[in-house]
Amino acid sequence: MIDRRSILASIPAAAMLPAAARAQAPFPDRTVRYIVPFPPGGLTDIMARLVGQKLSEIWGKPVVIENRAGGNALIGADAVAKSAPDGHTLLAITMTHTVNATLFPNAPFNFRQDLTTVSVLGSLPLVVVVNAEKSPARTLAELMEMAKTRRLNAGSSGNGSPPHLGIELVRHAARAGDNVTHVPYRGGAPSVTDLAAGNLDFMVSNLPECIAQIQGGRLRPLAITSAARHPLLPEVPTVKEAGQPTLEMGNWTAMMVPAGVPAPILAKLEADTLAAIRDADVGRRARDGGFTVEGWDRTRSLAFVADETARWARVIHEAGLRAD
Repeated sequence: MIDRRSILASIPAAAMLPAAARAQAPFPDRTVRYIVPFPPGGLTDIMARLVGQKLSEIWGKPVVIENRAGGNALIGADAVAKSAPDGHTLLAITMTHTVNATLFPNAPFNFRQDLTTVSVLGSLPLVVVVNAEKSPARTLAELMEMAKTRRLNAGSSGNGSPPHLGIELVRHAARAGDNVTHVPYRGGAPSVTDLAAGNLDFMVSNLPECIAQIQGGRLRPLAITSAARHPLLPEVPTVKEAGQPTLEMGNWTAMMVPAGVPAPILAKLEADTLAAIRDADVGRRARDGGFTVEGWDRTRSLAFVADETARWARVIHEAGLRAD
C-alpha cells in the first residue's frame, strides 16, 4: 500500500503553496526588461531611462531598456502584452497608445484588456517649430498663413501620435486642406533631425525631443501648446497667446505591464516606481528635459488612461482620422 504521507513529504514545500503565495517570492529575481516602442532619444525613452536606472538601484537588479520601434509603436506594445505576466517585462507608453486603441482596430493585441497601468510618470507640452535657417515663418500666424498658400511637409513620430494630432489641428485651424502633407516617422527623434536638416517645413514636436535643437539655434519655436508658458522657453508664447487656442494640447508617458501580473507584484511595482519618479535627482533631470513630473498612483493612473482612450476615440471618430 502506498503511504500518502511519504509521497507528500517528498514534494518540495514551495510546489505545494498556492499560486498567490508563490507570487510573493522576492521580486524581481532577475533582469527586468523595460520596452520602449520608439527609437532612442524620444520623450518615452528619456523618461524610461531615468526611471529604469533608479529602479535598478532600488532592486539591485539590472533594468535593461529595449527600444523596439516600428508599427506605430504597436510592435513593442504587442511584445509586452504577450509576455509572461510576472512583472519582469515593463512597457513605456505615451498618448499614442490610447489613440492606437481606436486608430488600429485590427492590432494584434487589445490595449484595453491585455495591458494594465502601473503609473503615469510625467506630462509635457508640444512646441510648434520650424527650421531656424530655412523657414520664413517667425510667428505662428505666419506659419498658418503659409499653410493656406503653399504646400508644406510636416513630420511626426507616427500615425496617431500627439505630434500627428497637432498637425491635424494646425491643418484644420489654418483651413489648409491638402496643402499640409503629414510625414510619419518611426519616432520623434528622427523626425526632429530631419526638420533640423531642412527636409521638413514644420512640426508640432514633443518638447523633450526638440529642446536641444531649439537651444542650439537649429529650430525656431513659434508657440507652445500648454495653457501657460514653459520655464525652459519663457519667451515662447502659448498657442492661445498666439491667437490659436484650439491648438492647446499635451502629451504624457506612463508605465504598463501585461494584464494578469499578480497583485503583490503589481503593488511592489507601483510602490517602487513611485519612489523612483519622486526621487529628487530623477525629478530634477526630468524637469530639465521639459517634463512635469506626475508620479500618480495606480488607481488614478488607471482612470486617466481609460479616460484618455475614450477621449481620443471620440476625437478620431468626429474628425474621421485614419492611419495614413
